Amino acid sequence: MASIAAVILFATAVQAFPSLSTRQSITALATSQIDQFTPYTYYASAGYCTNTQTLAWDCGTNCDANPGFKPVASGGNGDSVQYWFVGYDPNLDTVIVSHQGTNPSEILPLVTDADFFLTTLDSTLFPGISSDIEVHNGFQDAQTSTATDVLAAVESAMSTYGTTSVTMVGHSLGAAITLLDSVYLPLWLPAGTTFTTIGYGLPRVGNQAFADYVDANLHLTHINNEEDPIPICPGIFLDFVHPAGEVHIQDSGEWASCPGQDNPSTQCIVGDVPEIWDGDESDHDGPYNGVEMRC
Repeated sequence: MASIAAVILFATAVQAFPSLSTRQSITALATSQIDQFTPYTYYASAGYCTNTQTLAWDCGTNCDANPGFKPVASGGNGDSVQYWFVGYDPNLDTVIVSHQGTNPSEILPLVTDADFFLTTLDSTLFPGISSDIEVHNGFQDAQTSTATDVLAAVESAMSTYGTTSVTMVGHSLGAAITLLDSVYLPLWLPAGTTFTTIGYGLPRVGNQAFADYVDANLHLTHINNEEDPIPICPGIFLDFVHPAGEVHIQDSGEWASCPGQDNPSTQCIVGDVPEIWDGDESDHDGPYNGVEMRC
């Protein structure tokens, strides 16, 4: 976790010194830093497994990669409600929350067609959040459908295992749901709880006010693979903005830490994939340091 925290802190420090050029401030992660993400990558991949599999922690390679995991609850049906699971990792001493993603052919319509819109967060689930903050209506609906069950499971896991750490992971649509969970859960869990969010192939979720809120209040890393087109959707021209915290996997295999929101460098996803047709959907599922997102 220390190496992951270092990546987040570095990006924050660069934002404090805007005189540094975008390209100068981009740094390559060391192999040891990249490897720190691997347990979380497998947890994100396990989000694609059925609720029965994750509750039994019997889901093949994804479960075998974290054999000490203690499942607490799971849910969803893999159709109208994305699968999710919550449990405790004793090696990392953190509660894990993971949400199922979806394949590019299913998520692209969610982020490119004309049916979605920006909307304010539900004041019942997100009390005290400014009405200036707006998010993708479809992502909000998906998060709302599991929010209270996930909260109850996290509270149970924290109580049972005596931890004050919560780590939220997800890929694709699952990453979008997870990012909204990352805003939601701190509003309801005890002061002193620490939160970390790691998303893979994260689409843009909200507007400028949302991105600024995330940057000010969350510890987020979102990892993009090569020419994956999903992270550049929905478009900036529709008033969607990515929070800071990007790590971009280059074609060379280098992992580049890209500070700031929607960093335009060609070493980062916005510069590397300026338009959807410049992307490659096959990059969406990985590999992320050897891990493909699937059950």
